[in-house]
Amino acid sequence: QVQLVESGGGLVQAGGSLRLSCAASGRTFSTTAMGWFRQAPGKEREFVAAISWSGGSTYYADSVKGRFTISRDNAKNTVYLQMNSLKPEDTAVYYCAASGSMVVVRTTPNYWGQGTQVTVSS
Repeated sequence: QVQLVESGGGLVQAGGSLRLSCAASGRTFSTTAMGWFRQAPGKEREFVAAISWSGGSTYYADSVKGRFTISRDNAKNTVYLQMNSLKPEDTAVYYCAASGSMVVVRTTPNYWGQGTQVTVSS
């Protein structure tokens, strides 16, 4: 079992930045692939970014490439999502996710956090 707790969401103006954090506990974090998803009102949940257990591989949705950066600190059991140049269309609930596989964490993660709201005003 893996427990995930997100933090760092909030309200920001377009063009601004936010950094989300996800603290993990349970399964050995350093061997777990981690990801971020988001769900906007009336839309399906969508993949945002993923990072391998070592941090050596990352993967991004085209919509956030060049603006968002995923990273992790295995000593702190925490994964981050740095979001820059935010747009109103980035408004969503952002969810942290975990899985043993980089492929699975990008599609059907085994574990989910409770979500944190990000609102970008125009």
